[in-house]
Amino acid sequence: MTLASMIAPDADTRAEDVLRLRREITRMQRRRSDLPLIPVPPPLEAILPEGGLQVGTTYTLSPSPGLIGALLAGASRTGAWCAAVGMPTLGVEALAGHGVDLDRLLLVPAPGSRWLSVVSALSEVIPLIAIRPSSAVRDAELSRLSARLRDRGCTLLVVSGGPGAAWPQSEGSLQVHDPHWRGLGSGWGALEECEVTVTARTRRSPAPQSVRVRLPGINGMVEAVAPAAPRLIPLPSMHVAPRPLVDAPALLAVAG
Repeated sequence: MTLASMIAPDADTRAEDVLRLRREITRMQRRRSDLPLIPVPPPLEAILPEGGLQVGTTYTLSPSPGLIGALLAGASRTGAWCAAVGMPTLGVEALAGHGVDLDRLLLVPAPGSRWLSVVSALSEVIPLIAIRPSSAVRDAELSRLSARLRDRGCTLLVVSGGPGAAWPQSEGSLQVHDPHWRGLGSGWGALEECEVTVTARTRRSPAPQSVRVRLPGINGMVEAVAPAAPRLIPLPSMHVAPRPLVDAPALLAVAG
């Protein structure tokens, strides 16, 4: 299945695209994943209680292309399929730079109002799906989708920032904040890397856990940022020249 075959060119063909997805799914039918976790880049393992994403659950993400690419790459490196739905501006070249295997990636950039049907169909064969919803989801639809995710062992990454940003019953969230770009000088240079803080909150670990990383680093991958060394302030030297001693006669003379 090629990437181009998954891209809906206009609204008139979206229903046909969903049917084509279902036919491909029948051909690609897979068994439920036996993996307990979907791996994440090593620097992000420390902020997740289990060291990865739980299978069959939902996480909410910041609308950060770097974070999306890093998480999709974790599954892609194991040979698993992943998908990005409803994100037409997500760059394929950038995803490849983060380590995503494009031969294992499905893109459905414009599913329109049928995004939920697309996600439901893809969950039959894709273990990790990133979706930016274009509309809110009803409780009954959410319950059916959640049951399907658990049954098929599919993990859903819901990218916040759209009309359907508020996603209930999520296992946790990963948020990117405090970005700092490097590489630009005063009117010259090129952006090379970005340092951000990634904060995770999960049901098993409600207290926020954060890590400072380069997203991306110079090589495009997620790199941990070493904490800054504490600034040492020199103390006055203990080897001070001793004061001259006053001899006893002079001391008595002053006293007398």
